[in-house]
Amino acid sequence: MSQADLLDQDPVFQLKGSMLAITVLELTQNDPERLDRQLAKKVEQAPDFFNNTPLVLALDKLPADCELDLPALIALCRKHGLRTLALRAGHPAIVEAAGALDLPVLPPSGAKERKLDPTARSSAAPAKPAEPAYRPSRVVTTPIRGGQQIYAQGGDLIVLAPVSPGAELLADGNIHVYGPLRGRALAGIKGDTGARIFCQQLAAEMVSIAGQYKVAEDLRRDPLWAEAVQISLSGDVLNITRL
Repeated sequence: MSQADLLDQDPVFQLKGSMLAITVLELTQNDPERLDRQLAKKVEQAPDFFNNTPLVLALDKLPADCELDLPALIALCRKHGLRTLALRAGHPAIVEAAGALDLPVLPPSGAKERKLDPTARSSAAPAKPAEPAYRPSRVVTTPIRGGQQIYAQGGDLIVLAPVSPGAELLADGNIHVYGPLRGRALAGIKGDTGARIFCQQLAAEMVSIAGQYKVAEDLRRDPLWAEAVQISLSGDVLNITRL
């Protein structure tokens, strides 16, 4: 076998699965002017969050007869720092418009997704179910300063110190802060809707569970602002209760 043949057999790519924290913007009304104003207000509240943020634009809750200008809608999102990677839609006209823009279309909310293995054969034996993995907690004992990002992959994040404004906490599981939480906390970032956020003093710039979030302006209106709380997700609503 020649050297050229050997080089040709040397793989130049790998297919890997990935679970990223991607924001879903779910439209319930086709009103670009109001959307523009409301997005601008959100950007004022959390400018760092709206900075080249990967976005799934969910259009499956729109009325079937609405006349949607998809390129203009994507441009509006881009204006506010949201980069549309894919759509979630089921209406044929929207799916066709997405195809013209070369955008992938995800199934509507609640639809079952089929996992695709490019190497799988139709006669292959079904894979064994994955065994439960041990989920170690990541424990941080020093203060988290502005600009720092701490991620607990595959488990919970426990912080035994204050979290400053501009800091970001990320966890696949729960987040515990035994001190003031003044930065951002994103729990269940791979879609765990049962994840929770616990803190001794709620003063956060943003909290999020499984992609559903509240920013500081929303949080300050809550009577438990600056109190010891736990935050959980019920449907699409973040619930804040006293510890």
